[in-house]
Amino acid sequence: MRILQAIAGAPHGGAERFFERLVPALSRAGVEQRVLIRKDERRVALLREAGLDVHQLRFGGKFDFLTPMAFARHAKEFKPDIVFTWMSRASAMAPKSGPFVRVARLGGYYDLKYYQGCNHLIGDTQSIVDYLTGEGWPEGKAVYLPNFVSDSPGQPIPRKELYIPESAPILLGLGRLHTNKAFDVLLKALVHVPDAYLLLAGIGPEQAALEALATKLGIKPRVRFLGWRDDVPRLFATANLFVHPARHEPLGNVVIEAWAQRVPVVATASQGPAVLIKDGVNGILTPIDQPDPLAAAIRQALYTPDLRQTMAAAGRAEYEANYTEAAVVSAYKRFFTSVLP
Repeated sequence: MRILQAIAGAPHGGAERFFERLVPALSRAGVEQRVLIRKDERRVALLREAGLDVHQLRFGGKFDFLTPMAFARHAKEFKPDIVFTWMSRASAMAPKSGPFVRVARLGGYYDLKYYQGCNHLIGDTQSIVDYLTGEGWPEGKAVYLPNFVSDSPGQPIPRKELYIPESAPILLGLGRLHTNKAFDVLLKALVHVPDAYLLLAGIGPEQAALEALATKLGIKPRVRFLGWRDDVPRLFATANLFVHPARHEPLGNVVIEAWAQRVPVVATASQGPAVLIKDGVNGILTPIDQPDPLAAAIRQALYTPDLRQTMAAAGRAEYEANYTEAAVVSAYKRFFTSVLP
């Protein structure tokens, strides 16, 4: 089986992080691949270290005529059985036809005009698959395949390095600092959890506004804006509770990461977390955009140790059943085999 994979993603992001996990995992499972990415030296180094054949293309805007030509040239040279594209831009620039099967993966509710020429679509949640078929995509040509995350543990960060008292509970927020992630709601909730500290890891356009809000709310001394981090397992090992306050979240991959690291979860009932989490079992769900219920759920989890332990164990069991590398790579390989002529 030969697969030509392509992504035009940003340096950071949930889909990009999963791409960086799935491609080497498929290689370890014996799938021969060539990989096309937007120029990114960090990603190139990571994939080449895993033994991948990696090529960098521009993946520019609508006046980028060179990338589709280069994409077609790679398809002709490599002779793949499957051309597998990630998200809209790479899918729009892929060859529309050829002696291969066209597959694209969607991590959101994207316009299907970018997927002309695709034979099959993958959604990383069932709700995305339902959206695709609701938009007229043939039911037999859309499939749900989940993400996997690593469960490699990390060592806790010493509290003195974070300037956090030894006895204080620690919350973790993780994601792009964007309005969709609603970290402003989490900051407002933190006002009502007065002994807790918050580690907020991520970068994005809302950073300045969030720092200003933390100052206005009088909680800035209890918030650590950590920027982009490559030591996420260490952050989970440091935290008592993971909080995901998103307004809009198609999947909530970070919920699965918390489960893998045995960290209890409180999240708002946005699209992905509402599907993943069984309220009160493997996490707690609260209404979107409402700081007071979010604060109440955080307090309930922090101050009920048995509940935290029960939720962490249930989350870990969910991870082991559905979201390990072995389970997801096997599902992808079965799918690839099923779509070949």
